[in-house]
Amino acid sequence: MISLHGHEISGNSYRPRLLLHLLQLEYRWIRVDLMAGEHKQDAFLALSPAAQVPVLVDGEVTLPDSHAILVYLARRYGGEAWLPLDAVGLAEVVRWLAFSAGEIKQGPESARLHHLLGVSSLNIERAQQKSEAVLHLLDQHLAAQPWLALGRPTIADVAVYPYIHLAPDGRIDLGPYEHVTAWLERVEALDGFRAMEA
Repeated sequence: MISLHGHEISGNSYRPRLLLHLLQLEYRWIRVDLMAGEHKQDAFLALSPAAQVPVLVDGEVTLPDSHAILVYLARRYGGEAWLPLDAVGLAEVVRWLAFSAGEIKQGPESARLHHLLGVSSLNIERAQQKSEAVLHLLDQHLAAQPWLALGRPTIADVAVYPYIHLAPDGRIDLGPYEHVTAWLERVEALDGFRAMEA
């Protein structure tokens, strides 16, 4: 059986957990106690040398990084539905994975870390400005289409959803972004959707 190592408060852990539910795959959830430093112990470092959650274990495959796990699950279990193979379709989806790993990490994810977990080493003013730019771009994009890529749900939506949904934890107001809000509701209406536990 697939095992997913993660923590319930982690948006990165939630990404693959959400896709597992959307794909209706059975899996075993293994909680990594980040607050107790379990992610820095030798047993976990053997799975994730960067000491980060999540980590997926599927038979002989051990894979850290939420975006890599999304790609793996989509290709292994999702057929063409969640991640196409044609050059243009694949590029459109990967564009949003990069956006999630870059702009969203620098914006809403960093703001959440600062306000929710008290990470003081982050530049909160920069994170708030980046968050506004991210939401403005997303709102413009979603004004013209219902999903981020290809006119249908893909792992692009699964990658971007968690930290946009969690933006209020970083004191980022989603109210002005009606197209983003409508998109969040569409994601939450998908068959198999499971809300984040934390």
